[in-house]
Amino acid sequence: MITQIGLIAGEIWEHLDKNNKEVELGELMAGVNKERDLVLMSIGWLAREGHVVLEGEGEERRVRLID
Repeated sequence: MITQIGLIAGEIWEHLDKNNKEVELGELMAGVNKERDLVLMSIGWLAREGHVVLEGEGEERRVRLID
């Protein structure tokens, strides 16, 4: 599972890099098109490593790539 999370984290990074480095969480989920729990774990991994930040609340939540 750790390998899957890492691979999905890479897909998230690429998606953010191609989309002005910031997207709504729902758009990211649709763009990556992987199991919801794995995407959320991957976002958590990237956040813990200091690569992304989550902003906003609820449906307005956005994920932003940190340069």
